[in-house]
Amino acid sequence: MALDKDKIIEDLKGASILELNDLVKAIEDEFDVSAAAPVAAAGAAGAAEAKSSFDVELTEAGQEKVKVIKELRDITGKGLLDAKKMVDGAPVIVKKDASEDEANKIKEQLEGVGATVTLK
Repeated sequence: MALDKDKIIEDLKGASILELNDLVKAIEDEFDVSAAAPVAAAGAAGAAEAKSSFDVELTEAGQEKVKVIKELRDITGKGLLDAKKMVDGAPVIVKKDASEDEANKIKEQLEGVGATVTLK
C-alpha cells in the first residue's frame, strides 16, 4: 500500500487544532517518540549561546538633552563637545562590548534622564 502524500496533506489542512493535537499524541504513542524533544534541544542550544557582551546604543535623547549630555560625560569620560555630538548624532553607540551588568547600569542611568537606550 502506497501513501498518498497529497491526500494526507489535504486532510491535515482541513483538520481542526484539536484533531491535529490528537493525531500528534496518537503518533507519539504508536511509535514511542516525542514531538517535544527537538524543541527542548533547540532551547538548550539557545541558552548555551547567551550573549556575554552588549553594545549600549543611545537611540534617542528625549526632551532633556542637557541632562543626557551630562550623563554621557560621566559614563564615557568625554568632554562636553563630544558628549553633545553623541546626543545630536543619535542613534549612536555609547559603550561597546559592555558586560550585562555594566550595560544595564548605563541604560538605567540614561533612561533615568529621559533618553531611549537599546542594548544590542
